[in-house]
Amino acid sequence: MYFRQQGVRFREVDVSRDEAALRDMVRRSGQQGVPVIQIGGRIVVGFDRPKIDRLLGL
Repeated sequence: MYFRQQGVRFREVDVSRDEAALRDMVRRSGQQGVPVIQIGGRIVVGFDRPKIDRLLGL
């Protein structure tokens, strides 16, 4: 919802339904917790709004 409010395009992946996506998420983030957000090649684990805003230039 936050990304929609900010007008940010995104792709949502439900790792509870997609084993390959889960493996990829763990490989990239080293974590199984969600959300994991990738912005420009940078990984954000959890909803760290200040970091997300900084990476998005908001």
